[in-house]
Amino acid sequence: MRTIDLSPLYRSLVGFDRLADQLDAAARNEAASGYPPYNIERTGENEYRIEIAVAGFKPEELNVEVKENLLTVTGRKAANDEAKQYLHRGLAERNFERKFQLTDYLIVVDADLSNGLLSIALKRELPEALKPRTVEIKSSASPLIEGEKAA
Repeated sequence: MRTIDLSPLYRSLVGFDRLADQLDAAARNEAASGYPPYNIERTGENEYRIEIAVAGFKPEELNVEVKENLLTVTGRKAANDEAKQYLHRGLAERNFERKFQLTDYLIVVDADLSNGLLSIALKRELPEALKPRTVEIKSSASPLIEGEKAA
């Protein structure tokens, strides 16, 4: 497992300890399990898509939840192995929980299950107060001194 020492940053960056905690949590979570495999794709300037391979799962066996900037995707497979006799079992179809830490103002727009891929669309929506805005520049012309001509 790789670890990154961020202590030199603490000398000059104030308030970034939350970011360091998130990086540590992400490293621990990634090391825990590689199942199910997933992709994170940037689809636009402020749009992303997470695709998770969930072959064999039905929509009712999957749950997508967002709470406090944490996206949690869980899969709970109903046990029905009693009637089946496998000669080889290569499809995992096991229960899982996959977590993604979302940045501020990133919202889940949609979730779709198609061809064994769960696609979750995300979009960054900044509040009006944080969007760039143009400030009007006013000119404060000095009053004319008596005897000068206006141009």
